[in-house]
Amino acid sequence: MTVRPVRLHLGVHAATSGLDVSGVAAAGDTLFLAPDEGASLLRLRRDGEGWGSPEEVPLADAVTLPGKPGDEVDAEGLDLVDGALWVVGSHSAKRKRVRPGTPAGEVQARLARVSAEKSRRLLARLPLRDGPDGPWPAAGAGARLPSGRRGLLGALADDEHLGPFLGVPGKDNGFDVEGLAVVGDRVLLGLRGPVLRGWAVLLALALRAEGAELVLDGVTKHVADLDGLGVRDLARDGDDLLVLVGPTMVLDGPARIVRLPGAAANPLPPAIRREEVEVVAELAVGVGCDRPEGLAVLPEGLLVLHDTPAAHRLDDQTLVGDLWPTAL
Repeated sequence: MTVRPVRLHLGVHAATSGLDVSGVAAAGDTLFLAPDEGASLLRLRRDGEGWGSPEEVPLADAVTLPGKPGDEVDAEGLDLVDGALWVVGSHSAKRKRVRPGTPAGEVQARLARVSAEKSRRLLARLPLRDGPDGPWPAAGAGARLPSGRRGLLGALADDEHLGPFLGVPGKDNGFDVEGLAVVGDRVLLGLRGPVLRGWAVLLALALRAEGAELVLDGVTKHVADLDGLGVRDLARDGDDLLVLVGPTMVLDGPARIVRLPGAAANPLPPAIRREEVEVVAELAVGVGCDRPEGLAVLPEGLLVLHDTPAAHRLDDQTLVGDLWPTAL
């Protein structure tokens, strides 16, 4: 099976994105990326066999963001459907990182510092306007779910499965949204964590817009036996749902793309067993790097982008992703 490299030229934006990409969505000749840091997306246009002409898309221009100005959104999942761009933040708490060289006597104190990160509690629909250079989020036209008790975490506060994990940092198998796909009248969210006794969790949200606010009318939970792995991204592929899966913790693998047949055309069952999941591709992972993080369906194949990309994926201001053939 031949995997082809795809070059994404990020230009000067490579310095702010760190060349780490957490989410990706494509429609026609337009590609939106969710960089690992900041409160903006990047928009690229198709350029031959790759993508270029990068432009920064400040989310605050389209919708009021939770948290304080300048706070990191931690955008993780994107989808383009019916003339709108959907974006979701991780919603996860964050534990202080222990950096190399930290004195041993300070390690536990740093690990004890956990912050709620209100700015990450973003779920928004951004209508797109057409322009001569392609679609762009219309200024001030977005609608988002509230970040408090009427938001996602408020709806799950007393949930018997997820409630105990809401304050646990994402990289500790805590609550962490990483995938988004709009399927009919549902917005599906894939959770990197928690993984419950080996079962990953997907949420189906019933949403409606009232002006600049999305109203949450209901949440249903679904669990899938993904061999102990969590969801890293979601993508529609016809009537099927593709799931990029990987570890909940800071580990190097395994990672793979799996298919849930019919999941984009029919309501998900309460539980999806291992024999109902089709493995599409096993993905290579580096040592301390190159962790598959973003998945998009293109006409020519499946685009996979990576967090902490390996050296061979970096070329000045260009990021190299993998294009897997469509006929898998």
